[in-house]
Amino acid sequence: MKIVRSVFLLMILPLFAFAGAHKFYISVTNVDYSQKDEAVQIITRVFIDDMNTVLKERYEFPAKLGSDQESDLDKEYLEKYLRTKFLVEINGETVKYDFIGSKYDSDMVLCYLEVPNIPLKDLKQIAIENEVLTDIYDDQQNVVHMNINGKKKSHVLVKSRPKGMLNL
Repeated sequence: MKIVRSVFLLMILPLFAFAGAHKFYISVTNVDYSQKDEAVQIITRVFIDDMNTVLKERYEFPAKLGSDQESDLDKEYLEKYLRTKFLVEINGETVKYDFIGSKYDSDMVLCYLEVPNIPLKDLKQIAIENEVLTDIYDDQQNVVHMNINGKKKSHVLVKSRPKGMLNL
């Protein structure tokens, strides 16, 4: 009986090691410049389940991004949320960006954004303010990789420090 109890404890003990495990909240954004298009092009990747959660929390909208039930309204709410939480500054001024669209890759939603009509000679500074998901996850990290005209910089943006900049 003592052996059975010992074996049982050895089998259950590893389960307790994961009882305190916590999901890691992260997004990754790449910012590049297209000389051909004279545009700043941005791809941001966010977990689909986290985006569905934030849309439900923020707008009381039961989003179904990445599923067979996804609708045009889901995409509208996705864009609406991004426009409030993801800002682009060029040379110290907030600029409007085009929401080109989105697609899915495994459990991620990839959002394509573009700031058109930016000649490289006029581009002196770019800043990204990314507060995506920080309104529901205090430990959210938004990684931003900037690569413009050979200059590279990466930032880990968090709730208390949501903005990263690259001077050219």
